[in-house]
Amino acid sequence: MSAIPIPERPPHLSAAVARQLEQWISEQQLPKGAQLPTEKLLCEKFGVSRAVIREAISRLKADGCVTTRQGSGAYVAARPGQGSFRLLHGPSPSATIPTDEISNVFELRCLVETGAAERAALRRTPADLARMREALARMDDALATESDAVGDDDAFHVAIAAATHNPHIERFQAFMGRQFSDSRAPTWSGEGHRSGRVRQAQAEHARIFDAIACGDADAARTAAQTHLVCAARRLGLDPLRWGNERLEWAP
Repeated sequence: MSAIPIPERPPHLSAAVARQLEQWISEQQLPKGAQLPTEKLLCEKFGVSRAVIREAISRLKADGCVTTRQGSGAYVAARPGQGSFRLLHGPSPSATIPTDEISNVFELRCLVETGAAERAALRRTPADLARMREALARMDDALATESDAVGDDDAFHVAIAAATHNPHIERFQAFMGRQFSDSRAPTWSGEGHRSGRVRQAQAEHARIFDAIACGDADAARTAAQTHLVCAARRLGLDPLRWGNERLEWAP
């Protein structure tokens, strides 16, 4: 099965500058309310144009790291790590994202979702299993009719997180789904149905559910890990660098 091509491109310059500026704020230990240097000084410091600096400031403002006052400048709103959190730094969720950034998010998903599946196997209730089963059934229907079920795919993974009975895990998984739902779109596309990607993904979902239903925490973790590795490979990514060479069964 051929991999889905993902366009390679360097990160936006403004995104790189935003990260550098955020790092500089941290290194300088600037407190909340501290005023940032003028645009002119920031242009000189980072060697970029005013337009790039303005876009970088806008990114940090969207993340809750800085605030702006008309005619006055930009100010630290929160220390780095204390503002809002976004996974993907493209201008919009559907924008072309660098492959390395997608791979990093998949690695994060692997760490979170394998642990969630393991704990779900230990803590799930009949109601939790019913919620997962309903999402699986909707995906089965979509498989049969060759229709889109991205939302149901998201719902299945949120249902697993909910079965941990840790509300923070459930909220984080819901956040992850909103941030990275586009990664599931190729699987549920017309070409995904024709190529067999949907059938493969649904078989992986079934393995996760069966392990959780049986209360087998080790099997649930392995099934979830394998699903993420296979999903990454379907997007043309190389998950070997995550240290997943010890999978119990090959995709």
